[in-house]
Amino acid sequence: MNKVLELREKRAKVWDAAKAFLDSKRGENGLLSVEDTATYEKMEADVLALGKEIERLERQATLDLELSKATTNPITSMPGVNADTEKQGRASNEYQRAFWNAMRNKGSYEVQNALKIGTDSEGGYLVPDEFERTLIRALNDANTMRSIAKVITTSYGDRQIPVVSSKGTASWIEEGAAFSESDDAFGQVILGAHKLGTIIKISEELLNDSVFNLEQYIATEFARRIGSKEEEAFFVGDASGKPTGIFNSTGGAQLGITAASSTAIKIDEVIDLFYSLKSPYREKATFVTNDATVKEIRKLKDGNGQYLWTPSLVAGESDTILNRPVKTSVYVPTIEAGSKVMAFGDFSYYWIADRQGRSFQRLNELYAATGQVGFKVTQRVDGKLTLPEAIKVLQMKA
Repeated sequence: MNKVLELREKRAKVWDAAKAFLDSKRGENGLLSVEDTATYEKMEADVLALGKEIERLERQATLDLELSKATTNPITSMPGVNADTEKQGRASNEYQRAFWNAMRNKGSYEVQNALKIGTDSEGGYLVPDEFERTLIRALNDANTMRSIAKVITTSYGDRQIPVVSSKGTASWIEEGAAFSESDDAFGQVILGAHKLGTIIKISEELLNDSVFNLEQYIATEFARRIGSKEEEAFFVGDASGKPTGIFNSTGGAQLGITAASSTAIKIDEVIDLFYSLKSPYREKATFVTNDATVKEIRKLKDGNGQYLWTPSLVAGESDTILNRPVKTSVYVPTIEAGSKVMAFGDFSYYWIADRQGRSFQRLNELYAATGQVGFKVTQRVDGKLTLPEAIKVLQMKA
């Protein structure tokens, strides 16, 4: 972690130098020459590269901590008692061994008997509980929205979330007059389950290699593919066979401010977006935007000459805009006419519902001609903003 701190301090120095260069090279019209613009963008690129390296080192430290945990458990039961009886169903060691033996095509009657516990309706097998938690951790690493949204797990059916759509009020009453009725009005947000899937192909030679870590490869590759499509839907999904995105015109966040330009953002507009959000939501609010938009915001200064964007010097903490954390995603729209380019709000009001049980199915025959084995992976998930006023967006001029 000392390396992370060193890089954070280095990034802060590079950023200070970039700001000083920007201030010293602006002409009377407030613009830079072509040569100075190229120099500044190189310095800014160094800041961005250092930030990405810091994120990689922090993820590496998290994985090192996870892998350094003890791989054996202390004996807490009487000798001779089968430890497999401590866990039942898909959490049992028996089911986990049977599942991965089936994936490697090491079949037996005992394997098939154990797998009856997790047979799904489509001919596949439900992922062992312990491995499912591995998948969830991998998805969180690859998915910005999952790190800031509220994630729940549902077993079956739609999840109905009651939401107060309008609140009752008090009123002044004359002596002897009747009380006026004013009730809360309730609505519902329904979280369903949209199907998301992919097929992973592995050569037979690699599959039969005992050194090859099949579990880790599938978890990583599944997280990369599923995480990318999930995050895209959580931001710009249109609710047609997929979750409803934050930036979707229907069911998405409320409009906070419309920029005066279709190609640039001003500091006053970022401040207006900040204050368009009600005060209770600002306490836990986060900015979410694209890296390209952050690049433009880094050049903005307030009336006192202070830059809006501030790099973090503390390991594990995000950079900030107006003292609130900022997250980036490639799926947030970039600056262009009419696009929604930045969201600010309490993202815990965006609910992600995972349908319990991710399913694997081994495809032996489909790719046999090429000497490969396919693994079909499916997941059911939905995501919706439960309270639109909790998140506001900045939209460029049409």
